[in-house]
Amino acid sequence: VQLQASGGGLVQAGGSLRLSCAASGGTFSSYAVGWFRQTPGKAREFVAGISWSGTSIYYADSVSGRFTISRDNAKNTAYLQMNSLKPEDTALYYCAAEGSSSWSPGSFYEYDYWGQGTLVTVSS
Repeated sequence: VQLQASGGGLVQAGGSLRLSCAASGGTFSSYAVGWFRQTPGKAREFVAGISWSGTSIYYADSVSGRFTISRDNAKNTAYLQMNSLKPEDTALYYCAAEGSSSWSPGSFYEYDYWGQGTLVTVSS
């Protein structure tokens, strides 16, 4: 499975962005999807995860209530809607896919496939 993340950009604090993660080359609907972010010198941080069916959704405490993860299996695409953005949300955002039946959304090392990352910059 190849993943292509897009939708990043520069936005003012309080603004919104929607990230997309387009999949190709596999059965996207068989994979759980996670969004992670990373800043220089820091470990990759879990942001949100959604099961293959969309029925199980998880968020990091830092984004709960502001971010919404979703997926459209017919379009082989997952999304991360980010509202009320803060400067501390500035990071390189990655999407990842994991096909295990024992999916652990926050464990980045368990994901099988990764997109290339899209940069989100939130100005104050």
